[in-house]
Amino acid sequence: MVPEDLRYTEQHEWIARTGEGVVRIGITDFAQQQLGDVVFVQLPEVGKKVAAEDVLGEVESTKSVSDIYAPLAGEVVTINEAVVTAPETINTDAYGDGWLVELKLDDPSAVDGLLDAAGYRGKINEG
Repeated sequence: MVPEDLRYTEQHEWIARTGEGVVRIGITDFAQQQLGDVVFVQLPEVGKKVAAEDVLGEVESTKSVSDIYAPLAGEVVTINEAVVTAPETINTDAYGDGWLVELKLDDPSAVDGLLDAAGYRGKINEG
């Protein structure tokens, strides 16, 4: 499942516009399937400034530990405490309640440079 209304990264993160210059970030359904059962999530502090490709946190599963990367530059304005206390939410609702952080972007137009749904489907199908 790859929702059409989101943008995606090569690192299997999804990005949704939520407000003026703010995006919500999570990991894709494909990524959570590859990880297996998520058992721990570490997220950044609100107020942290990040550049594109900076490590935002990590997701640990029964199989491995994976870094979460900032898809774009900005400031962390919200974290999803629910996935910290119930990390399995990422497995059950990757595109909904399993979101990770919200960023206020330095350049909101940069979202347009990310993969669209067709581009992301192409990436996971070639893998």
